[in-house]
Amino acid sequence: QVQLVESGGGSVQAGGSLRLSCAANRSILGRNAMGWYRQAPGKQRELVADITAAGSTNYADSVKGRFTISRNTAMNTVYLQMNSLKQDDTGTYYCKAVISGSINNSAYWGRGTQVTVSS
Repeated sequence: QVQLVESGGGSVQAGGSLRLSCAANRSILGRNAMGWYRQAPGKQRELVADITAAGSTNYADSVKGRFTISRNTAMNTVYLQMNSLKQDDTGTYYCKAVISGSINNSAYWGRGTQVTVSS
């Protein structure tokens, strides 16, 4: 069973920065895709950024140039560096792992960490 624990959320003024961390309880990062998603009140959960097993990254248009996803495979941790934060970035941020299986893939989610950006 894969467990993911997010941390690093908080309240920040617009223009500020936060770094989120997602720690996995198993050594999975170098072999599986990981991603950060967010959900604002009343809205659907959306992809923010993800990183493949090979290390390729992908970002939502709304965060390109401001957010950076990275990983430390030795620490089993994925990070999301968020700079130039805007009020629209407010929401609960979730970490997701997609574990490749022989027949199909399995998805695991963390419980989320709250990010609040004020004007």
